[in-house]
Amino acid sequence: SSDGNGNGNGNDDDRRLPKFRYLSAWFCPYAHRATLALEHHSSRVSYDWVEALGWEQRPDDDGVTGTGKEWWYHWKADELRRSNPSALVPTLIPVNDETGVVDESEAVYESLVTIDYVDAVSGATGKDKLVSDDPYQMARGRIWSDRVNRECCSPYYGVLVRKEEDERKEHFHKLLTGLRAFSSELVKTSGPTFLPDGQLSNVDLALLPWAYRYYVFEHYRGPDYAIPESDPELDAYRAWYDHVIGLDSVKRTLPDRDRYLDHIGKYADSSARSKVANAVRRGAAAHEIDDEVDEY
Repeated sequence: SSDGNGNGNGNDDDRRLPKFRYLSAWFCPYAHRATLALEHHSSRVSYDWVEALGWEQRPDDDGVTGTGKEWWYHWKADELRRSNPSALVPTLIPVNDETGVVDESEAVYESLVTIDYVDAVSGATGKDKLVSDDPYQMARGRIWSDRVNRECCSPYYGVLVRKEEDERKEHFHKLLTGLRAFSSELVKTSGPTFLPDGQLSNVDLALLPWAYRYYVFEHYRGPDYAIPESDPELDAYRAWYDHVIGLDSVKRTLPDRDRYLDHIGKYADSSARSKVANAVRRGAAAHEIDDEVDEY
């Protein structure tokens, strides 16, 4: 298995586990979803972390950023460009257990898909599974993983990327509305997780990377953008967050808060040039990126 940095621990049992080259980026919350799934199943799957997407500065000759800073562009590893048509992280590439051959033709990507995929190949059973065996709970999980993606994750970028205050407020309001809906859904089971009895699920992993990162709002957009501490409609959400953020398999995946705060400043001052930033800048939601329109 691998530690939180994707470093194999040398366990001989690794040879018998499903193994992957995990193309990722330390800062990316979408990739964080896959990391959470891999670490939840760290005794059942093995992976080698490959930092396959990062940032490089290019001159801002026209002063478009308005900050005196240069543009920041993504660089992408050739392996990522070959194995994923969108060249986005996370991307999981299987490695043949016996031959060590990497099969890029069977790469799996799209963050919500990677959670379910890792869960399936892990061979986990019962409450160790991230996708419930119960047909209703499985369907409920699919509905809500998509819903939190649209309502609690995508608006995050609108708060940071949009330049007009009323637009930022609109996205923040959407996000809070989504969190309140999620919070009200949580009380339908015994909790504190989305599934009953504390079973971790794909819904929890879909939201957590953004929930952990909400702290950046107050830093870059001021106290009006802090997630309310005293809103009773968010009580179940806060109990959920306190529980999942304390899990060992979660704690070892969390990026350093100050390092991430510095990173996300590229979005807050509009100098970031990525597919997500470009989509939000043109008025689309982060989950509505277009490979052609939002290329750079």
